[in-house]
Amino acid sequence: MTQDTTLDPQTAFSGTREVDPRHALDVGVLDAWLRAHVEGYAGPLTLRQFKGGQSNPTYELTTPVGAYVLRRKPPGTLLASAHAVDREFRVISALHAQGFPVARPHALCEDEGVIGSMFYVMDKVEGRVLWDLKLPGLAPAERGAIYDAQVRTLAALHSFEPEAIGLGDYGKPGNYFARQVGRWSKQYRASETQPIPAMDRLIAWLPETLPPEGPARVVHGDFRLDNLILAPDAAEVRAVLDWELSTLGDPMADFSYFLIGWAIPATLRNGLAGADLEALGIPGVEAMVETYAGLTGLRPANLDWLFAYNLFRLAAICQGIGGRVRDGTAASDHARQMAVHAPLLAEGALAFARKAGV
Repeated sequence: MTQDTTLDPQTAFSGTREVDPRHALDVGVLDAWLRAHVEGYAGPLTLRQFKGGQSNPTYELTTPVGAYVLRRKPPGTLLASAHAVDREFRVISALHAQGFPVARPHALCEDEGVIGSMFYVMDKVEGRVLWDLKLPGLAPAERGAIYDAQVRTLAALHSFEPEAIGLGDYGKPGNYFARQVGRWSKQYRASETQPIPAMDRLIAWLPETLPPEGPARVVHGDFRLDNLILAPDAAEVRAVLDWELSTLGDPMADFSYFLIGWAIPATLRNGLAGADLEALGIPGVEAMVETYAGLTGLRPANLDWLFAYNLFRLAAICQGIGGRVRDGTAASDHARQMAVHAPLLAEGALAFARKAGV
């Protein structure tokens, strides 16, 4: 959710660059695999790496007849259960079949001998990826329409019955928040590079104060503005990206993560707290809750707890990035800037925990 505020995110994270030498692969071998497994593929193949993304290295594959995107596990020693590109491929395959906005998936390669790690290939979707929640340079009406499109897309995702779309076994049933708190506590400990007292408090407090269980739905796990491709000239979500953290779980986790932007100070790039939302044309939290509830029948019961949980989770993710910097497997040039946010996010989470009764 947060980034280095000295960066221009549209420049720093949008578009492609030369492939990082750590993530280089054999283009000839990949070309042969694509010819065998992707219908309609024809080379020659040009390869570049996307700038954005902290976790799974992502490549643009350009040919004379079309463009594709390749997502792979990074090389090196990885945390257990992380970088699950096979799960990404499965969920976007199921959702694409339902007409939900995701890139068309083509093929999954589980043979690590091809390029050095598991990967999958999907269509490249053309459009806009916007990084700043305040949407600078757009008219107020367009900002409002983009926020409406975001919440409607999330509500559409949460409308699917997992069993009905072949994802009934995509995650464990029940106890979602308990399992997530446990998972991120474990991954934080595995990546810990320095003591963060606020994280210790949260790891003790969160399991003792879990909210009531909601219905099991497909949850994205990282639903935010810059994980969406918007139409070039309309407030239309063309594709939801980055399904690495998706599973079956409580839809309130997804929805409250989307809302966390309103709780982060407007002085940060991806914060709206304190911004003049009316002048910007951006709906407030209450309006987002009413739209979402009207579409799903669901609404958050305790946003302070949910915000504490989400900021804790973000802190653990940033600490994980710090661990990958330490281990030499980080996928982004900006990973170091992300890693330093862990203590700040933990303090923010603890502040919301106090509001919720820590």
